Amino acid sequence: MRKKKLLLNLIILCSILGLAGCCYECIDNEPPAVPRGLRSITGDGEVLLVWYSNTEPDLAGYRIYSSLTPTGLYYEIGATNLDYFLDCGLINGQTYYYAVTAFDYDNNESELSYEIVYDTPRPEGYNEQIFDYTEYPDFAGWRFSAYSIVPYDDPVCDFYYGYDTNDQAYYFYVGHPAGLIQDFGYTSSLDEITYAPQQGWSLTGKVEAIEGHTYIMHTWDNHFAKFRVTAIGTNSVVFDWAYQIDPGNPELAPSQGG
Repeated sequence: MRKKKLLLNLIILCSILGLAGCCYECIDNEPPAVPRGLRSITGDGEVLLVWYSNTEPDLAGYRIYSSLTPTGLYYEIGATNLDYFLDCGLINGQTYYYAVTAFDYDNNESELSYEIVYDTPRPEGYNEQIFDYTEYPDFAGWRFSAYSIVPYDDPVCDFYYGYDTNDQAYYFYVGHPAGLIQDFGYTSSLDEITYAPQQGWSLTGKVEAIEGHTYIMHTWDNHFAKFRVTAIGTNSVVFDWAYQIDPGNPELAPSQGG
């Protein structure tokens, strides 16, 4: 009788230990993998972040962190279950640093993404129209810092538009003699160009105006800008533009990290 009781107690004890072991094994303490391929796309007062999707079956989403310095504290600014996030309401000309984590349904969270991703939002505009300076001189130039049309001979004009009778073609001309311009060639959109190049500037201070082409400028006051021709008329041109207000910063629509 005593042996039977000891055996029963042993069976109960083993069952309890077995059950406890099973429950322990069911607890998930493993965080998802660190998100990879984080990069940013510059906007006007906003930054779009994108990354590669995690593949864990228990993935719940991602948390987005930001800082004003690369080594400073990163603060959570939002969360999403998608593989992209739009950070809006930002200050143009201010550089922001970003990192992303992944978390699961048990709230296990990965480390911050390893890429050092930063972005500097800048203003942009669309469907601006200027005219041939030989016919409409007061409406032929553009000044990026003022986001406005200026006379072609204005001392702070960045570029102007006009017809060359010798070449029988329309051109963009550098307004201020200290400015630089180049034709980057055909692009499908304004955002296709991410950084202003260091070489390739026109030696004559003018480039032919071609629909669908995007042009890069280094302005006389040390700012980088770009504009893309969307239409050319009889005596006018329509373009989209973006201007980096942070002096000397070549970042126009950057895609970093990864």
